[in-house]
Amino acid sequence: MKNLLQKIFAIAIMLIAIQITLTAQPVGSQIKTDTSGHISYWNGVDTWIPIAPGLPGQNLQFTAGVPAWINNPNGITTTSVSNITTTTALCGGNILSDGGAKITARGVCWSTSPNPTIVDNKTIDGSGVGNFTSNLTDLNDGLTYYIRAYATNSFGTAYGNEISFSTPFPVYDIDGNGYDTVHIGTQVWMAENLKTNHYKNGTAIAYPGSDNTAWQNNTTGAYAWYNNDEATYKNTYGALYNWHAVNTGSLCPTGWHVPSDAEWTTLTTYLGGESIAGGKLKEVGLAHWISPNTAATNETRFTALPGGFRYYDGTYQTIGSHGFWRSSTFGTSTPLSRVMYYTNGETYSDSSDMSFGFSVRCIKD
Repeated sequence: MKNLLQKIFAIAIMLIAIQITLTAQPVGSQIKTDTSGHISYWNGVDTWIPIAPGLPGQNLQFTAGVPAWINNPNGITTTSVSNITTTTALCGGNILSDGGAKITARGVCWSTSPNPTIVDNKTIDGSGVGNFTSNLTDLNDGLTYYIRAYATNSFGTAYGNEISFSTPFPVYDIDGNGYDTVHIGTQVWMAENLKTNHYKNGTAIAYPGSDNTAWQNNTTGAYAWYNNDEATYKNTYGALYNWHAVNTGSLCPTGWHVPSDAEWTTLTTYLGGESIAGGKLKEVGLAHWISPNTAATNETRFTALPGGFRYYDGTYQTIGSHGFWRSSTFGTSTPLSRVMYYTNGETYSDSSDMSFGFSVRCIKD
């Protein structure tokens, strides 16, 4: 009996200690979030007290038991801008906190003046916290833009750090054809295939047309339109050039040149390697590529198209399924080029006959 009483007494003492421990907890030592995302804090005794939400990106801080939302410099960040063309760019943001209320809209806002807000141009890229990607469109060439990531909850809208960037001017060849351009890594590329029929000094490039023998025997530089049909193919696919035209060093506009094989490798390495770079360069969809156009995302805005090629005997082949682009590098015995296919996301260096007609993309000096 004595032992039983001792046990009961010990349990009672333990319960009292537990009760003291519970009631002695500091104010704000516990917080909880309900299914709607609203936050409450423990009053230190017996009650959960709701906290009014703050702005997205803010952190909750207790000072002497009093809760307050404080600004967090890294709560909303604007990610760097990439793949800048004369009319588009790629960016985004990261949101670490919702401020105690669900984020209902997020994206990037931009303007040609500093401190843009959501009353200016903006994207809408989902909801909630985390990373997101934004596509800026309808930009104008040759302008400086200011951008900020934003997030909105029931308490208001908050903004991330400001970043500025400039869109390039289009480049024009000697014939007056204009080309959109795109920044990819450290390089600036034309975002379209070359379509000039003159060298940059004004000299005409030979055009054998439907004379297949003249095409095959040309050694001074020649170009062709697919199927000898300028009206149908020029604006979309550009021209097809033999090696001799490339080897003049005068094919691209002043300040630009035909990329070397090493410069192509710089591009594919930046994009993660040859096994996946092609997908990031190819135009999306089946408007020009035949099905299945595997792995195409065009996230670089390079917009590679399947312009086919002109064979050494003058015939035309593989438009819709293959794209071939000249480099300025001569390999062991033949020129080197780059190839992309409709069935995979690869692009790799290949050799070809000097008389083959391939597409050309110029790169900035």
